[in-house]
Amino acid sequence: MPPVIQINALQRAFDGRLVLNNITASANQGDVIALLGKNGAGKTTLLETILGFAVPELGEIRLFGTPSTEIAAREKQHIGFVPQQDELLEQLSPYEQLQLFERFQPNWDQQLCDRLCQSWEIPLARRISKLSVGQRQKLSIILALCHKPRLLILDEPVASLDPIARRQFLTELVNIAVEQQTTIIFSSHIVTDMERVANQVWLLKDQQLLWQGELDTLKESVVKLHIDAEQNLPATLPVPGILRQQHYGKHASLSVSQWQPALLAPLQQQLGAKIRVEQLNLEDIFLEMHA
Repeated sequence: MPPVIQINALQRAFDGRLVLNNITASANQGDVIALLGKNGAGKTTLLETILGFAVPELGEIRLFGTPSTEIAAREKQHIGFVPQQDELLEQLSPYEQLQLFERFQPNWDQQLCDRLCQSWEIPLARRISKLSVGQRQKLSIILALCHKPRLLILDEPVASLDPIARRQFLTELVNIAVEQQTTIIFSSHIVTDMERVANQVWLLKDQQLLWQGELDTLKESVVKLHIDAEQNLPATLPVPGILRQQHYGKHASLSVSQWQPALLAPLQQQLGAKIRVEQLNLEDIFLEMHA
């Protein structure tokens, strides 16, 4: 089977300003991808281009083996999308919106829909225009989840949810990824949430993918080293991939992006120092890589 998503040398620009440059990545069935980047890094642009809402200036994106701008209606039924701004029909009630959506979705799971509406306390009879921002976000998520998509794209889906609702949503996300082998791309500024569910990371910086790969591999390679030496350390330390460093004579603290455990013993011997390796969580890694 081809990858669910295949991106080849993608380039996008707005008003002469390059937003995405030479992006190449792929996503397979069952991958849960945390899409990270600062505000303005191009996350929403990348997601919208994947969905075929815009045409790449250069390069190509394929969904299920088909160019993203050419996918047919039948293939679109296998995609779920939660945008930053919902596209709900405000004159309808949630019940009417769900009923309308169900008519166009042959794989609609009414049992899942009923369970989520109950557990998330969706007021089904109230007009959508009268719902709170959090309730509207929950309804958008239900619409995206309940037709059992093969590809689920979520652009800041939990920004307006309280901690309990976020935890419920993440639980559903994990269940769907495991049971249905859905491919999920999840963009959020709440990095701790993404770390709970993701097995892959795409990190956008300076219009390019600074990292595309497994979360566990990223956490093994980006660490912080705390060095305590017997004499003053050299100004330039012989460590590959230094992101940031602070010197205090015989002591130093530095974050690195190309760490391997096999480097520890020879580095301690070369510097005449004791080195403590601090493992970082995903949020700390994000901050260090943007230092």
